[in-house]
Amino acid sequence: MAFTLIIINANAFLVTLLLLSLSYIPLSSSTMQQDFVMCLVDNSDASFPMDSSFFTHDLNASSFKLALETSAQNLRYLMPSNPKPEFIFEPLYETHVQAAVLCAKKLKLHLRLRSGGHDYEGLSYVSEMETAFVIVDLSKLRQISVDIESNSAWVHAGASIGEVYYRIQEKSKIHGFPAGLCTSLGIGGHIIGGAYGSMMRKFGLGADNVLDARIVDADGKILNRAAMGEDVFWAIRGGGGGSFGVILAWKIKLVPVPEVVTVFTVTRTLEQDGTKLLSKWQQVADKLDEDLFIRVIIQPTSKTPKSKERTISTSYQGQFLGDANRLLQVMQRSFPQLGLTKKDCLETSWIKSVMYIAGFPSTAPSEALLDGKSLFKNYFKAKSDYVEEPIPIEGLEGLWEKLLEEDSPLTIWNPYGGMMAKIPETETPFPHRSGTLFKIQWLTLWQDGKVSEAKHMDWMREMYSYMEQYVSKSPRSAYVNYRDLDLGRNGKGSDAREWGNKYFKGNFERLVQIKATFDPENFFSHEQSIPTELE
Repeated sequence: MAFTLIIINANAFLVTLLLLSLSYIPLSSSTMQQDFVMCLVDNSDASFPMDSSFFTHDLNASSFKLALETSAQNLRYLMPSNPKPEFIFEPLYETHVQAAVLCAKKLKLHLRLRSGGHDYEGLSYVSEMETAFVIVDLSKLRQISVDIESNSAWVHAGASIGEVYYRIQEKSKIHGFPAGLCTSLGIGGHIIGGAYGSMMRKFGLGADNVLDARIVDADGKILNRAAMGEDVFWAIRGGGGGSFGVILAWKIKLVPVPEVVTVFTVTRTLEQDGTKLLSKWQQVADKLDEDLFIRVIIQPTSKTPKSKERTISTSYQGQFLGDANRLLQVMQRSFPQLGLTKKDCLETSWIKSVMYIAGFPSTAPSEALLDGKSLFKNYFKAKSDYVEEPIPIEGLEGLWEKLLEEDSPLTIWNPYGGMMAKIPETETPFPHRSGTLFKIQWLTLWQDGKVSEAKHMDWMREMYSYMEQYVSKSPRSAYVNYRDLDLGRNGKGSDAREWGNKYFKGNFERLVQIKATFDPENFFSHEQSIPTELE
């Protein structure tokens, strides 16, 4: 089949070459791709290099594979059996995103939106709802403009949170932003789910510190806060990604940070009174000085370097917005049981404290944040919980037994309190505020793909069932940025309240109402997107 395109455009030659190449692909696949490319050209006033913006398996399998897998974090959703997109489009300009939405709507193509690829259930790059889907990958929209005078910054959706931190500290050593601990997170999807981090007890979530936003709606229009209205602006600050539109950029509010920040990690095993220490942490973690954040990383470890016998390790990792002397005073007053000493403390800058918590080597320069690549790629299953009353000793001991049954489990407990308890739970869709002691992230990881997947998934579900008696109830709450399809999914005969109330509590019905008004045709949808109505 021959295909000719004549267009007066700097992009014309590459577009023509691409379309001629597509003409050698089987008709059903190539026609869809040709139509989309032509539609993009017709609806965008900015040219784009086709060879580095448009990826299809049929045209170039290796570049398609690279584009699909580079930012995808959960290898469980990159198996050969998982559905693959018809193609991937990486816009360079906001008008490209507008065109992509208009063309997908016109051609009845299902869109998946990706900024960082960290979706725990792969919803930004896999669709089990629609067989023909395309990915709009925003990773090349990563401009960041910091304005210290107004204590604000505009950040595009494809920028990593590490890049944002770096660009802020480039302008000022005493400004920061209270967002994620994993620096490769794409800020587009990160903030739309809430965005917690090590300064949440002082300043709240990333979503609590958003001043404005730019989104593309289902009609391809770019809207700012004033144009979208306060209801939609409320919904996109914690209501989860892929439901209301394409986030192009956030205007974030910068927060003050001291010139000296102190970090530490203190590890105790069960043989070092680890259970009793964790019991005490549960009682004080949400009541500590707001400048202090202490999370606990819990996992099995060998009892000795050469031993095959395992125990449980609890690592208390802290960030304090101040110097070591004041930190030690706070700890002596509030949590002396940890036994923190001056030798345990590292005084550094705020940007270096971020890198410390993210797991960078101490020798890594701050420029390493610009790489934006995930340090975490595994086959994994994750879940989350919120805890409102301390888990008793017997509950912890039962949990240790469960963790020791699994090969590579990991659980991270993040403290709440402080500013998180002061912000009303209806202020944004993110409802987990006053009354929450801490949040738990559950993970199990493996390396052999499908071979042992069922075993690890079964373990996770059994452990989750065991913990039900010790965590929040009615609903058993969960964090939307730790997507968990076990909680339920959209589909005929399903009740979205099953998962929606767990993520959003009483805010879910308001989200549904806003969705019904703003995107009544449900153009932006996925397995756990906000529905336009409830069954």
